[in-house]
Amino acid sequence: MKDSVSPDKLRQLYYEMLRIRRVQLKIESLYHLDDMKTPIHMYIGQEAIAAGVCAHLGKEDYISSNHRGHGHYLAKGGSLKRLVAELYCRETGCSKGRGGSMHLVDTSVGHMGSSSIVGGGIPIGTGLSLSIQMKGQGRVSVVFFGDGAAEEGVLYESVNFAILKQLPVIYIYENNQYAVCSQISARQRGEIIFHQTNPADMFVKVVDGNSVLDVYQAAGMAVERARAGDGPSFIECKTYRLRGHAGAGSDVHLGYRPSEEISLWEARCPVADFRKRLLQNGDMTAGDDEFMEKEIADEIDEAFLFAQTSPLPKGEEVEKYLFRG
Repeated sequence: MKDSVSPDKLRQLYYEMLRIRRVQLKIESLYHLDDMKTPIHMYIGQEAIAAGVCAHLGKEDYISSNHRGHGHYLAKGGSLKRLVAELYCRETGCSKGRGGSMHLVDTSVGHMGSSSIVGGGIPIGTGLSLSIQMKGQGRVSVVFFGDGAAEEGVLYESVNFAILKQLPVIYIYENNQYAVCSQISARQRGEIIFHQTNPADMFVKVVDGNSVLDVYQAAGMAVERARAGDGPSFIECKTYRLRGHAGAGSDVHLGYRPSEEISLWEARCPVADFRKRLLQNGDMTAGDDEFMEKEIADEIDEAFLFAQTSPLPKGEEVEKYLFRG
């Protein structure tokens, strides 16, 4: 499948990763000004996963995300202006300024919500796939979660139900090796149990999460199965977050992971590696790359200006979108 990916699609995948990276770096560069009144969790280093998965999805398909969800939202077609406005808690944000970084929602593009609860999006995404099946819609539901959520009981309940009902859901396990400051080796012994699942019950694949083509290939197989009614899939993407758990900048000073480890993974940057590959193979020129950088930079500047000049929610409407049962 890798050889069959067209140059246009290769450039599209690169553009999506580059755009996510540049947006994250811009957020990081301005966060210290304290105008963004929301905790942030950077997606730097994991861009290949959102880009590779969402390249197979249409606006009508669903995704459920988590606290580290900027990349998921953008790759799914979310508005950059509305994302940045949400970080500034403005009325023009995708969650009307009420959600902040960890609670992005945009049903117009099938982004059904991010949850700050570890594992909170897993049952939601599973329930969405049940609704798809019951309505015969032919859609797909994708759930993004990290290695911390992989230890939550709700994942096992959800996957069991998805297998039982053969639901059109794809579980994307973004294994970035740390849950806050806890390394995965201190929390998990060996591979996760779903890697032993009968292939007839669920498609399971472990991929290099820093290779957008590996992710793209596996996600394509999973989406095809889901649309054909062949049940759920579980894809583990092995990757690494290059920033701390929350906030902006390096966390080396905290001492829970060595600088040598971070440097090793920085040398495997998914964006830089894919750029080098495209240039070497002639699938992209230096001029193409420069054009993309300029276009993305202009879009980012426009989005931040939009956010910074948008109105805050009115005080008297602070409870406007609260649900009361």
